[in-house]
Amino acid sequence: MKIGIVNDLDMATQAISSTLNSTKDHRVLWIAKSGADAVRLCRENTPELVLMDLVMPGMNGAETTRQIMDACPTGILVVTASIAGNCALAFEAMGAGALDVIATPSLANDSSRKEFLQKISQIGAIVADQNKPEPPPPCRPETLACGVVGATDTIVAIGCSAGGPAALAEILGALDPVGRAAVVIVQHIDVRFVEDLAKWLAGFAKDPIKLVAEGDLIEPGHIYLAGKDGHIEAHSCSRLRYDQTIGGLAYQPSVDVFFSSIARNWRGKAMGAVLTGMGKDGASGLRAMRDARFLTIAQDEKSSALFGMPKAAAPFASEILPLSSIAPRINRWIQTTK
Repeated sequence: MKIGIVNDLDMATQAISSTLNSTKDHRVLWIAKSGADAVRLCRENTPELVLMDLVMPGMNGAETTRQIMDACPTGILVVTASIAGNCALAFEAMGAGALDVIATPSLANDSSRKEFLQKISQIGAIVADQNKPEPPPPCRPETLACGVVGATDTIVAIGCSAGGPAALAEILGALDPVGRAAVVIVQHIDVRFVEDLAKWLAGFAKDPIKLVAEGDLIEPGHIYLAGKDGHIEAHSCSRLRYDQTIGGLAYQPSVDVFFSSIARNWRGKAMGAVLTGMGKDGASGLRAMRDARFLTIAQDEKSSALFGMPKAAAPFASEILPLSSIAPRINRWIQTTK
């Protein structure tokens, strides 16, 4: 994979370059010491992946990501030495189109170098997935247990990737209290950052946000966020569970896995929405939800930071909407669904 590095610290660029050069799978095209240089180099020699620092002199990593995605869209992975101290900026970069966030590898820590290369491989699979549809995993039959006391029968399922945090913040900020419904969100993000994402999104939402725990009862008036390694599934119309046995998918958690489980198992009322993101995750899941006669929505191209996922899902969407119209549509749907 052809890679560009954006970082003003020599120690960080040395650690990143050394880790990448430890395998023959990657080639460093260039190293930029500033955001402005990164935008220029991307125009001149666009890599398959940009490794983006967050804190730099002048233009920060979020603004640099925004300008690169406007000028010459490509895959961007945020790489930062201080994750805890830069969460808001990291989510801003993801809102501008970055795919994920990971810590800078350490030359003295083989584990961090291994995790770094694994993340690069995962991002590479997502980039390659632009031209390769991904079918939903095989379903497993189960006995449904509907009508569980305290559970909702009305669910809004949302899936997103690059650009997702900003899109989710806008939707949650405009969403009325969901009342007897529940919202379940699948956002592609490294598991180490999902708790901070939940806290950040809580500043916009009117309902409590909860990281999905194994066996969670889907309660009315709650917003759930996929929150650990593995894919979440609706194993009945009342509970959420994790499956870590499904392999071969570029995305974790997978929107296709969750949406397909709703299509198989949900016996209440459901809406599915695919938002901004790179790749095709969510398309086959949205198709399954449409075939199950649930309402399906895809974000439009103009309002998407990356139109990969919504574009793939658009043929299976009942409605294609700008981001600003999605929360009002959810509000109306919840109010009118009996």
